[in-house]
Amino acid sequence: MDNEMENETGYNESKITTEKALQMLKTEGLEVTFEQAEEILYFLRKIANIAVVKHLNKTE
Repeated sequence: MDNEMENETGYNESKITTEKALQMLKTEGLEVTFEQAEEILYFLRKIANIAVVKHLNKTE
C-alpha cells in the first residue's frame, strides 16, 4: 500500500503492523503476500471506522 495513503488516513500509527497481520493470518492458515496483508488491514480499518461513525451518529 502506498505510504501516502497510510498518512492520509492516519493508519501508519496503528497498533497492528502489516507484519503482525501477516503473522496472524498465517496462524489462521491463510497464506497471503505482504501487499495483500496491507490491503486487508486497510479494508478492515475502513470498515471499523465506518462502524464507529455510524454508531456515534446514532447516539446523537
